[in-house]
Amino acid sequence: MGKYILADNQELTRFALESLLRQDEQNVVYRVSDKAGLVELLKKYENAIVLLDYTLFDFADEDQLLIVAERFALSEWILISDELTPKFLRRVVYASHQFSIVFKDSPLSEVREALQTVAHHQRFISQRALGAIISQQQEDDHPSILTETETEIVRAIAQGKTTKEIANERFSSVHTITTHRKNIFRKLGVNTAHEVIKYALRAGLVDSSEFYI
Repeated sequence: MGKYILADNQELTRFALESLLRQDEQNVVYRVSDKAGLVELLKKYENAIVLLDYTLFDFADEDQLLIVAERFALSEWILISDELTPKFLRRVVYASHQFSIVFKDSPLSEVREALQTVAHHQRFISQRALGAIISQQQEDDHPSILTETETEIVRAIAQGKTTKEIANERFSSVHTITTHRKNIFRKLGVNTAHEVIKYALRAGLVDSSEFYI
């Protein structure tokens, strides 16, 4: 019997993963919607397997994630997201053996393999994740300079504006702003808006008085 914690706020993915897990009637599946709920469940079930979409959860950065994993050293984690940056993958994979990696657009057979492997207390790293880690240049800590438009969008993100609000202000489509956001995340090597803001503050792209609290 395995205890699983689904930490994924995408309803369709959560339903699919739960269906896979419940094919074994001995499995017990719990759902959480935020970091606080996840920690409370891990206090009760320290050896649970956590299925986490990091990009949709309220972890501020990978440091918070690693701290929680270290606190519950008996837990095992399967990170399952649409996309994770090579920098993030390298940091997490090298920092802790608790983490396995698979992507939401992976073949179903690979997701099954990941679940089975981790259930046997072994680590699973998908070929795509391995490729991203290996191909990543060692000196990738100096992100590309943001364009003027991207810098303006970073400022808007720091002010707490939504993608739709930014699009309206710039007379652009939501799709265009979403594309800019993806480019910003890629250039800065981050996965969340919070990490974008942290970088922008450190780099002086925005003043602390502009930061949305």
